[in-house]
Amino acid sequence: MNLQQIETFVHVAETGSFSKAALLLDIAQPALSRQVRALEIELRETLLIRTGRGVALTDAGRRLLEHGHAIMQRVALAKEDLGSHRDEPVGRIVVGLPPSLARRLTLPLIDTFSKEMPKARLAVVEGFSVNIAEWLTSGRMDLGLVYTPEPNPNIEVVPVLQEPLCLIGPARALPGRRQVAFSELSDFPLIMPQRGQIFRKLMEAQATLSQVKLNVVWEVSSVPAILDLVRSGYGYAALTASAVNHATDDAGLAVLPVVEPQIVSTLCLAQSSKKQAPPLIKRTAEVLRKLSQQVI
Repeated sequence: MNLQQIETFVHVAETGSFSKAALLLDIAQPALSRQVRALEIELRETLLIRTGRGVALTDAGRRLLEHGHAIMQRVALAKEDLGSHRDEPVGRIVVGLPPSLARRLTLPLIDTFSKEMPKARLAVVEGFSVNIAEWLTSGRMDLGLVYTPEPNPNIEVVPVLQEPLCLIGPARALPGRRQVAFSELSDFPLIMPQRGQIFRKLMEAQATLSQVKLNVVWEVSSVPAILDLVRSGYGYAALTASAVNHATDDAGLAVLPVVEPQIVSTLCLAQSSKKQAPPLIKRTAEVLRKLSQQVI
């Protein structure tokens, strides 16, 4: 058993797919499958069961995944500890980005790592704020951007950006409009993420206070997919302006601030409050803070 096999197994287990793990690790899928099979032979256990949708963990696989997380964390801490004496960002870091920002921030984040932190390894995971908070608490993630997080003693947050929510719709359907009152939102068919996602929670909380009935016609948990549906005329979205590409005219979308009242979402940089931040986390936090303030 070696670290590469354990890391491979952990990625396959977390993604639920050999093909997704192969893309993430940049390893050919047959080689990845051989590593997992060699691990099963050595441990004399079946760890994964192939299904029509990917792979599922056996009981032995679930136990090994717990050990795998602990082993990878200890290895990362060892690298970070040695690197910290040189004040050099080394090791591996997992960063969580919300869907509204992932597409905009991933490329410049990886560019920065390639140029300024060549000895560090970066993994970017896209997820809604509530999921990122859970992953930070469990130790599966090191750093994340979350919108308006709920109080959590296990997570330390620093506000980096405040953005108002906007009504986003086809430009042809909103000629001459520059803003929309919250009381008018009941007139618009809305495409929103599932209940619990922060933008929806903010909207529904204000709707209760304002006695406005929101007309949610579609529930879609993907910001790019929501915007595609809006462009196709299936409804309107309630998102921050940064969720939309700067070229709104080319995209055929109008972005109208919601007013009376304004609904403000606070983007925060979050990390575990239970472990000391090594140079890699500190440097990555600085980069994320700077990039986040450039998205508007």
